[in-house]
Order: sequence, then structure tokens, then C-alpha cells
Amino acid sequence: MGEEKREFCGIFGIFSPGDEVAKLVYFALYALQHRGQESAGIAVSNGRDTMLLKDLGLVSQVFSERDLVTLRGHIGLGHVRYSTTGKTAWENSQPIQATKGGKTVYVAHNGNLVNTDSLRKKLSERGFVFRSTSDTEVVAGLLAPHLGGDLVEGLAEVLPKLEGAYSLGIMTEERLVGVRDPYGIRPLCVGRYMDGFAISSESCGLDIIGAEYIREIEPGEAAVIDEDGLRFVQVMEKRKPSLCIFEFIYFARPDSVLYDMYLYHARKHMGMYLAQEAPVEADVVIPVPDTGVPAAIGFSQASGIPFGEGLIKNRYVGRTFIQPTQAIRQLGVRLKLNPLVRDIRNKRLVVVDDSIVRGTTTKEIVKMLRDAGAKEIHMRISSPPDMYPCFYGIDTAVRKELIASTKSVEEIRRFIGADTLHYLSMENLVKSTGRPKEHFCTACFDGDYPIPVPEDLLADKFRLEGKVIR
Repeated sequence: MGEEKREFCGIFGIFSPGDEVAKLVYFALYALQHRGQESAGIAVSNGRDTMLLKDLGLVSQVFSERDLVTLRGHIGLGHVRYSTTGKTAWENSQPIQATKGGKTVYVAHNGNLVNTDSLRKKLSERGFVFRSTSDTEVVAGLLAPHLGGDLVEGLAEVLPKLEGAYSLGIMTEERLVGVRDPYGIRPLCVGRYMDGFAISSESCGLDIIGAEYIREIEPGEAAVIDEDGLRFVQVMEKRKPSLCIFEFIYFARPDSVLYDMYLYHARKHMGMYLAQEAPVEADVVIPVPDTGVPAAIGFSQASGIPFGEGLIKNRYVGRTFIQPTQAIRQLGVRLKLNPLVRDIRNKRLVVVDDSIVRGTTTKEIVKMLRDAGAKEIHMRISSPPDMYPCFYGIDTAVRKELIASTKSVEEIRRFIGADTLHYLSMENLVKSTGRPKEHFCTACFDGDYPIPVPEDLLADKFRLEGKVIR
């Protein structure tokens, strides 16, 4: 809808001796489709030879039954992508491949590097030929010279050179590796599948194939899977755990587990805290679907105000490569949401959403509800004001386009046209997660970036009315 934050990617890999794993990877990518809708890819290995198929589009558009039958092997690595570094093009779809001395490595990446330019320059000077503009190919290029030796030793040498957020799925002819950056900003977990093991950006990717969740891969840790089984290796020193808190608020599916908590329960608690912080007399609590649903249920339970579905989502409107006409584009949120007029007319509404980024979509939703006859509209947001851009793999606007960076809460309320507006406090957001604030990256709310960001990137995204704001 032009308003949501967008996650960079989803990763799934599996090593299952004696199985043909392509269909397992396919279904797992289906479960992770919410993490990226621009392209999808699957690489497989039978222990000697590898194959790769990737293309632009949704998982169901990229792969056919015939394709999956031809992808033969017991090791698989899959990826769904939303671009934050590198344009939307086939060359940037993943996994990305690099070869050296007859050996091949495939890399799937969730996150964003902040020192891509300097690394690309060094690789180019060594003769590496880039075929994409993605920072993932930088990782593949750095790993390729280590394919003839011990891959884990190669990771220990290469990964400290990377600055930024990354969870990586890495596949060679013989093994599968999942690894997280030393801060653990992007999620990655591991599970058991029959006689093998799998890695996934979220536990829902394991659930769909019947794999048993084991645990999250720790920051700076590699999960190495080969014919000897699974072993964990600390390839980098663990820094302050800094999982992106928006995984709890919005990105990950509510049936996924992070920090040993179902996100559905965390989001419901966010809504309950909202009801405590900003009580209001109203007739019905409605969510902005789908991500506002658990918090709206929590608000309803804590307040005693009935829960209802005032907005119906068209679940078949997703990314399309067919450009809409201006007349269709002007329909805005109506392409995805339609109000239940008879349930809204003359009602005092509490409308619960997960965030306000630019404010334009929220404004359209409020107007749509007004047009449907709502008597009052009280917006409740299950996160603090979103004031700072992300450099670690989330597609957020430059700071001047984030409405909370230039307007007060009261000014935002007037802009969107709501009767009242309240954001969840940082204190109660953190309480909802069951972990201390120190275990999260909260930079989008407070500008406290756990990984240093180069000055040129800061200057570019922090510019407000010609001035660089810190």
C-alpha cells in the first residue's frame, strides 16, 4: 500500500540424506513469502553437482511442478527477496552463485551491508567480475577463494570484513551453513527434519514441512550441516544481541517463535498495554488487517470493548508487474481494503495498526472509514513513533519522509484525520517481548544504531530540509 515497512528477504535451507528436497524448499518459501515478493530461487546439490533456478515473481509464479522435478538433490537452499540493496532485476535474485577451482558456493542473504562499496572495490581490483548490484554477491565473491579448503575457517576469515546486518544461508556441493552477524539483527533458526536438518528465517518455515524447531542460531554463530550431522561453531565474537524489534511488531508471522515467544502472544500484549495507556469510550475495536489483528484482540480483551472486523482485506492483491492506470492508482488502499459499511456506520471505532510510516495510507484508511459513516475514529498504534531510517535491511524512507520525524503526535493526528491518536510507549513495547531492551535494535525509534553507519549513508538518509540531523 506504499506505507508498510518491507523486510529484505527470507531464507530456507535443508540437508536431508536420501530425500529430494526441492519441493520441501518450495513449500517453506511459501511460508516465508511475506518476507519478500520480488523474486524467488532454489539451488540444490546431490553431493557432486548443483543446479539453480530463480526468477522474478512470487514463489508460485517462479516454480512449476516440472521445474521442481528437475531440481534433484538432498541439499537445498531457497530465497525470497525484497530489494533494499540492488534494483529489482533477475541478476539480483538469489541464491547468488560464485565459483572457484571447480567448486561452487551459493549464498542467500537477509539483511543489508553498510560497507558494500569498499568491499566491491577491493574484489574488483582482484579481478572478480560482478554480475549483479546486490551486496549478496560481495559475500559470495569473498567466500569463493576458500572453497578449496575448510569452509568454516573461510567464514571466520571473511565474515569479520562484513559490516551491517546479515543472516546467511550458504550451500556448497557437500554442506549447508546458516550464520548470523555478531549482533543477530536478522533472525535465523535451525530445526530437525527426519534424518537431516534445516535452517529458516522463521520457525513457520520449519513448521510447514513438519520439521522440529531446535533453537535460534546465536549472533556470530554458524550452524554447519553435512553428512556428519549438525554442529554449531562460534565463528565470530558475539556482540550485544540486537534483534530488530520490528520482527516482533510486524515483519515475522504471528505463528513464528522468536526469543522463545510466539509473536502472536507478544502482539496481543502490545494491544493490552495500549488499552491501559490510552483508554477510550468506543463501540468496537477493529484491526488494520492482517498485522493489526493480534494487538486489536489484546486491546479488546483489556478494555472490554467488542472486537470486530471493520476492514476486509483482498488477499489476492499483491505485487504485480502490470502497471495500474492512474484511475486505478487513485483508488489507493481500496485495492487492498474494503470497509464493512453496515458495521461501521454511526459507530465509535478504535482502529489498531502496527505502525505509521509516512502517514499517507493511514490517512486514506481514516477517510475511508469516515466515508463509511464512522462516528468517531480513535487510532492506536502498537509501536512508538517511527522516526529514523534503517540501514540494516528494512526498506524505510529517508528521514524527511518519516512523518514522526517532522511532526508531533498531535500534528500527525490532524494530518491523518483521526479523533485521537496514541502510540505504544517503548517501555510497554519492550515488556510485551519478554526480553530487556538491550536485546533489541530499536534504532528506528531512538536513532541508537548498534552497528556504526558510514557518514555518507547517514548524510543521505538523515537530511531534513537541507540539513543533516543527528
